[in-house]
Amino acid sequence: MTRTDDFLMGHTRHASRVIDVPVHRVLDTLLDPLALPAWNPAIRRVRGPSAARPGATYTITLRGLPGHLTYDETGPRRVAMRWRMPGFAEDGTWQLQPGRQGVVVSHDFTHRGPLASLLEPAYREVAELRLERLARRVSGAGTDSTRRATAWPEG
Repeated sequence: MTRTDDFLMGHTRHASRVIDVPVHRVLDTLLDPLALPAWNPAIRRVRGPSAARPGATYTITLRGLPGHLTYDETGPRRVAMRWRMPGFAEDGTWQLQPGRQGVVVSHDFTHRGPLASLLEPAYREVAELRLERLARRVSGAGTDSTRRATAWPEG
């Protein structure tokens, strides 16, 4: 694959984790856009409506750079969102599968753009990190009542 092909196709990552909480707690957290900076340190600021709805656009600051966040789907078992900033785009989904011992949360994202290509090595473990931070957020501060289900990078 050439560097140009890599830029056009993007970089995709996936991870899944069982979180021992009811599915509504995970969904409520994912659909609280103004609280994203509390558990995703890449997002420094979010401005817009307090409740997510499909098509709503939020002004965000990602690591000091301006951008926009849009929710495409808002549940009940799938949340899809897009981030856009100069030179970087992310299309991400969160799948929620309730089970007897909590909820299996699967997170996928694809990055595109010249900045995404440059930063690709730094994003190899980000899906897992996001799931870990989400689990801590929904489980209570400082606790990690999670079990890894699967995790694999797809480049």
